[in-house]
Amino acid sequence: MDGKTVVTISAHSTLPEVAFMVAAALTRHGIRAVLTGGACVSIYTDGAYVSRDVDFVIQTAAAGLQQKVDDALATLGFARNNDRYVHKLTTFYVEFPPGPLSIGDDLNIRPVELRVGGSTVLLLSPTDCCRDRLAAFYFWDDRQSLERAVDVALHRDVDLRVIKAWSIAERSREKYEEFLRALRSKKASTPHSS
Repeated sequence: MDGKTVVTISAHSTLPEVAFMVAAALTRHGIRAVLTGGACVSIYTDGAYVSRDVDFVIQTAAAGLQQKVDDALATLGFARNNDRYVHKLTTFYVEFPPGPLSIGDDLNIRPVELRVGGSTVLLLSPTDCCRDRLAAFYFWDDRQSLERAVDVALHRDVDLRVIKAWSIAERSREKYEEFLRALRSKKASTPHSS
């Protein structure tokens, strides 16, 4: 994308494309939002995992915010249906989980910027994406989230020291050790590419 090309959502749009277009529309409407959840996993695993929802946590407080979000997403063809935004041409939908942006008890989350062409999206770092998935495993025993955390750690550099310290603070050391065992096992069974 050269910054001038008009990009529209189609049946062939990928999840990252939808996420970038939504982020750009929100930014144009003065809304700061951070991509979280399974969409981050999709991006960080280069599509090895594909989520169906695109979750953004809004960091802008403003009067009439709901209408601004509705207006921003309407420019892309999304319409609000209860708590999600749907589009007639794509199966991906957009949701806005309530803030603040946090992972477990950690409120000190620093999003990173990812640029593709002329578009930018704020999203969780790979380490925070991994912690976000681990939080679902730690607190709700969600085994699929454990698998997604392992996938992110296989595809991206994550800071295991940060994850370990956070896991201990969340009283989840044993589940952290289970995550490490799953990561080692998957590394051992995954052929390395150069």
